[in-house]
Amino acid sequence: MRILIQRVSRASVTVKESVVGAIDSGLLLFIGVEEADEREDIDWLVQKIGNMRIFSDSEGKMNLSLLDIKGSLLCISQFTLHANTKKGNRPSFIRAAKPILASQRYKEIIAAFRMQGIAIAEGQFGEHMEVSLVNDGPVTIWLDSKNRE
Repeated sequence: MRILIQRVSRASVTVKESVVGAIDSGLLLFIGVEEADEREDIDWLVQKIGNMRIFSDSEGKMNLSLLDIKGSLLCISQFTLHANTKKGNRPSFIRAAKPILASQRYKEIIAAFRMQGIAIAEGQFGEHMEVSLVNDGPVTIWLDSKNRE
């Protein structure tokens, strides 16, 4: 599973001209599921993201986690995170999970974050979405559960 994290002061997602999810201070997560993802990938990512110290403390140092600040998540499913651009100019998405599995894993990671008590807004799986954000910092971090980086 690949997740692109953006620390935001606010973010929202619109589907068919209606806002379906919005948050203030927190993290915008673009979530890409691949066929090989399992529960251990979800568990690692949820622990890592919830506890990652990327929010400023009173001295301006990145020393606080999403859980510390009681921030929110806006979760967006994005299969294009598994684009392979090695050959040619048209990306291949062969590693991205098929919609049924991707939807299941997406729902599982959302449920796992909720179990941590994190407030979550989300996009609509499989829909064309327009995402708006104010990146705070900017802070953008890439996680890949297969590489554990």
